[in-house]
Amino acid sequence: MQAGNKRQRSRPCQSIIIVILFIAALSLALYFLPSKERVVRNTYLKATAQDMVALDEYIPGIIVDLRYATANNFTGAKIYDDNTAYLRRGTAEKLKAAQADFAAGGYTIKVWDAYRPPAAQFKLWEKYPDTRFVINPHQGFSYHSRGVAVDVTLVNKEGQELPMPTGFDDFTAKADRDFSDVSQESAHNALLLEQVMKKNGFDSIYYEWWHFIDSDKKNYPVWEDKE
Repeated sequence: MQAGNKRQRSRPCQSIIIVILFIAALSLALYFLPSKERVVRNTYLKATAQDMVALDEYIPGIIVDLRYATANNFTGAKIYDDNTAYLRRGTAEKLKAAQADFAAGGYTIKVWDAYRPPAAQFKLWEKYPDTRFVINPHQGFSYHSRGVAVDVTLVNKEGQELPMPTGFDDFTAKADRDFSDVSQESAHNALLLEQVMKKNGFDSIYYEWWHFIDSDKKNYPVWEDKE
């Protein structure tokens, strides 16, 4: 009877050891996953949130006027080879929700800039090497190059852009969020844009009323252009 009791007591100990070893092995496996996958697991983001999607396909009705795919931008030169606006799926989902809110009020989002290939950041820097307005790619990249930043304005039912403090990529004081030096109508429109975008998971910056960044920006690395 004593030998039998010893064997019975040893079984729970063996089970505990097996559980500990399993947890240790699982932890080790998770540690050696690619860093992107670890970020997704730790922040509860779906792996598909990291995918890049074309906004004109992912968000029906949205307007794309990708300025850097033309010469109609502050550099006066074409910067992008592709005129398709891309964002990470996780960010695009938030923009889609914002578009639904704007549509309920009779407005549509117009996208001026979205994903920016790292190579394009170098082109911008060559054209305008001023760190007040363009991030130096030798020191880091814009959140645009992570696919989580978007530059937008609003269009009404007639397809006309709403009055805003300035045009796109205006580097004067009127482009900031002070709004004391612009018309009441343009201030109201810029505030409406900011409120709805923030409601749907975007952060704004002070110096550019049109610029919004996914609040989950830290979860996305720079997306290298595959071409």
